[in-house]
Amino acid sequence: MPYRICKMIEVENGHLLSKHPDKCRFPHGHTRKVELVFEADSLDDREMIFDFKLIGRMIGDFLETYDHALCMNTADPKFDFFKEAYGDRIIGFENEDPTTEVMARTIYNHTKASLSKFVTTPDAEYPVRECVKIHKIRVWETTSSWAEYSE
Repeated sequence: MPYRICKMIEVENGHLLSKHPDKCRFPHGHTRKVELVFEADSLDDREMIFDFKLIGRMIGDFLETYDHALCMNTADPKFDFFKEAYGDRIIGFENEDPTTEVMARTIYNHTKASLSKFVTTPDAEYPVRECVKIHKIRVWETTSSWAEYSE
């Protein structure tokens, strides 16, 4: 695909990795940068893949749930305690640790489903064509470490 666009969104987010042998098994946070990369073979009648504003409409509310939230494995012995104490600020990952790789896959899957909805039910201001695909999601955990997911 010759054309690609990328939008980066920052999210302050915490996690704990219950399977980790060292410090990462304790709650800690990151300023995550999420890169959303889309592609198409051609440009639309506005000479775009689609308008960047559509990305916020597609994924903004979903990523907002991660902001100042703690991601945890639902199998962690303390999951119920944290969920009871902090409610929707605890995001459960069903029987898997919320590693940056798993988060990239989760965001990819949500974005792919959302993109499909915007193709079948177009936004009046910012339509998206059926030929547009999500290329990859890259999630930065630190300034020097990232994970990405694509199909």
